[in-house]
Amino acid sequence: MKTTIFTLAAILSITAAMACEHCKKYEDSKDFKIKSAQVIHNKKYGSLEFEIIVEGTAGKTVPTAVGKMDMAPVLGYVFPTTLKPEDIGFNPTEGIVALALTSHPDFDDSPLWDENADGKFDNDGIVWHPHWVVLVKDERVKGGLSVKEYKKADKITKPKTAPDMPMYMDSPGYQVVTQQSAIRVSVPTYRVNNKVDFNYDAVSCYMQVSAPADGMSMDKPMLGVVNVYSVLSGKLTLPYKVK
Repeated sequence: MKTTIFTLAAILSITAAMACEHCKKYEDSKDFKIKSAQVIHNKKYGSLEFEIIVEGTAGKTVPTAVGKMDMAPVLGYVFPTTLKPEDIGFNPTEGIVALALTSHPDFDDSPLWDENADGKFDNDGIVWHPHWVVLVKDERVKGGLSVKEYKKADKITKPKTAPDMPMYMDSPGYQVVTQQSAIRVSVPTYRVNNKVDFNYDAVSCYMQVSAPADGMSMDKPMLGVVNVYSVLSGKLTLPYKVK
C-alpha cells in the first residue's frame, strides 16, 4: 500500500500543473484551493464526519454542461484513504480507495437517490453527491489516475448501491452538505466495515468521462483525472489520521 501511495504521489507532483482546455477556467478558483480537512469519528452517532475547507465557497462552482456523456466534465473534492476495497463492499483489488464528492451536469450516476427531491431520479448529477471509487495509475490522462475499470465478464463483487457501470464506483447516497467554505459528508461506520483508524488526504480535481458513441475507447479511461487543483499534503502521501 505504501508503495502505491508513493507512486501516486510522484504522478501528481509531475502532472498537477498540466491543464486541459476545458478545466483551465477552474484553475484559479478559490473554491478548489484546499485550506484544511478532517475526518472525525463521531462515537455518539456511529459515524465518520468528512470535511474539506477551501479558501473560497465550497461547492459554489459546478461544471459547465457539454450536452453529452462523452467528454462530460466532473468536478470533485476527494478523500484518498488507506481503506481497502472490501471495506466498502467491493472484492479485494489493487488501488486506492477514495471518497469523492462530485458534481456533473451531463449525467446522473446515482439512480437510487433523488438528490434534488423533485420526484425524478435521473436528473440531479449536478447536485454535489458522494461516490466511493478505487483509483489506479493511468498514463492515458494528464492527471495520471483513473477509476479502476473491469470487463463485464469479470466476476466482480460490488455494493448493492453501485451504478450499472463497469468501474469500481459506488453511489452510497450519503448526504453532502455545503456551508460557506466547507463541504461535508457523514458516513455511518458500518458502511466502511467499522474501520475508524485509517489515513487520508484531501484533493480537488477535474475529471472527464470517455464514452464515445461508437463504443469504449482504449485511448482514454471511462473516468479519468485530468487536472489536479489542490492537494492538502502537497504530495498525496495520505499523512492525516481520523480523529
